Amino acid sequence: MPAEADHVRALDAWEHEAAHLDWARPWQQLCDEQPGPDARWFVDARIDVAHNCLHRHLADDPHRVALLWEGEPGDTRQLTYRELADEVERFAAGLSQLGVRTGDRVALYLGVLPETVVAMLACARLGAVHCVLFSTLPADALADRLEDLAPRVLITQDGSWRNGVVLPLKARADEALAATSGVDHTVVVRRTGIDIAWYEGDRTYQDVLAAGTGRQLAPTALPADDPLLVVYLADRRRHPIGVVHRAGGYLAYANTLHRRALTSDPADVCWAAVDIGWLAGQAHGVYGPLSAGTTTLLYEGTLDTPTHARAWQLIERYGVNALVTTPSVARNLHQWPDAPPSQAELGSLRSIVHLGEPIDPETRQWLKEEVGQGRCSVRDGWGQIELGAICTVDPAPQPPLPDPGLEVVGDDGRVAAPGEPGELVLRHPWPGMFLDIRHPDASTMDRYWHHPGCYATGDLARREPDGRIEILGRMDPVVLVSGQLVSADEVREALEEHPRVARAEAVGCPDPRSGHVMAAYVVLEGDDGDQPAPSLATVARELRGHVDDTLGGLARPRSVGFLDRLPDDEPRELIRSALTDLCRAPHEALFHVTEERLATAISARRHSAS
Repeated sequence: MPAEADHVRALDAWEHEAAHLDWARPWQQLCDEQPGPDARWFVDARIDVAHNCLHRHLADDPHRVALLWEGEPGDTRQLTYRELADEVERFAAGLSQLGVRTGDRVALYLGVLPETVVAMLACARLGAVHCVLFSTLPADALADRLEDLAPRVLITQDGSWRNGVVLPLKARADEALAATSGVDHTVVVRRTGIDIAWYEGDRTYQDVLAAGTGRQLAPTALPADDPLLVVYLADRRRHPIGVVHRAGGYLAYANTLHRRALTSDPADVCWAAVDIGWLAGQAHGVYGPLSAGTTTLLYEGTLDTPTHARAWQLIERYGVNALVTTPSVARNLHQWPDAPPSQAELGSLRSIVHLGEPIDPETRQWLKEEVGQGRCSVRDGWGQIELGAICTVDPAPQPPLPDPGLEVVGDDGRVAAPGEPGELVLRHPWPGMFLDIRHPDASTMDRYWHHPGCYATGDLARREPDGRIEILGRMDPVVLVSGQLVSADEVREALEEHPRVARAEAVGCPDPRSGHVMAAYVVLEGDDGDQPAPSLATVARELRGHVDDTLGGLARPRSVGFLDRLPDDEPRELIRSALTDLCRAPHEALFHVTEERLATAISARRHSAS
């Protein structure tokens, strides 16, 4: 079919899918298709996001369970659509009493709690823009985001359970607030009962609920292209990059993805086993399932607490039908032989979608045979924060998702030949695409639109002879640290700016607390002989501090490896993969990697790839 016909068919598909939502005012034009980031969706339409996620389901079945929740210590809670709608209305009215209005911003420094979902939807009820910040963020990174976001209210909790310990969120929030300004009130969920300091402007969550009890709020139907939420993508030279998503397009996208690729029945239970601070956790754990009228499961903690069987117990206990997770989580589950999935009844599972990174064939096969037990579809999801989260799944569901027009192009913008690597682009309009980037530098928007008429993903890919597209990785390697993307290239460049460093590389190493941490590898400049050479421990401290000062604390390497040399005759991606393998040992502040050890790791990687 000609490309133009594909384009029209994609728009027709979105017109059909958007009709599954309630619109306070219908659109006059589906998409005006302006070039670059200025395209508008559902022109002149208005939509009430909270109504679509809650109130419109009350006429059908107000007692259907909307939200199942289990805390890491084992406590549980469930809310029906009626109960969740009532709590959202009360909390929205309470926020209104604190001065929150349409267009204001509210920061949520919270873990995976029912109150987090309530706060998100209460902001939507008011037309306020919410931003869920990862509970693993340290105080300095939190301060940077609060300074950029400028929220009127910060909602946090006393402490958050993670891996059997309590993270002191309120204390971190207080430290961050001391370094910024403009927040009028802090609302605190009493989750763990630990002692916390109280300051002027602090309120408990229950106090805000009580202040909103009995108050009536008029529903807020936003223009479809008004902002709904902000999610922070990455740090660029100490400046956080916030991606803004629009109300109408984002909800239409999340609803479509959920109905098409995850669940097929209102009685289904969906579990997005990812952090709610990640956009996938919001799209596929909150807005998608609730707008479709299904049940979502939220789990607070880590899947190895108190035992490695926790994931299988959750699926069995709550009858999970659809699971969304990452290959990293799946690999961890696979590597825990003391808790095989065969120990639990997993017959409820019908759909597994993994996203966020490439998956290895062994883990994919394990998901199909051991977890899905041959009865369950296992699909590879691809997407981006800028695009709302998952855009495509492979194998495609039936009926398929609307076509984003994925293509692989070379530097000249021409379609790459099969097997030839190039940049992955989107040729068709996509309603889940971001509305704006907060405070971008001059090159930010150019990075997304440097191929005329296409959105450039920044992903390296190639088209296989059978037509399938294989994602090879990021063109600029990034590492997910405490829920935020850190550019490995920027860390490498910062290291090579230091006068003691001749060459450098930076990679991400798995970490049980924060997901990944940065590890630096450096080749030092030769000794000039005028001054005694400092100890490697001194140099490692200097380099970590230099990266911290240049890029911020999230980019600060946990460990520094000293290399004899970096080979010039090997592909950089192969070298980076080998260095990643070498840092999977227990973290050390510094270590030495001989030329022979690096050569062995490169050889092992090359053999694995072949």
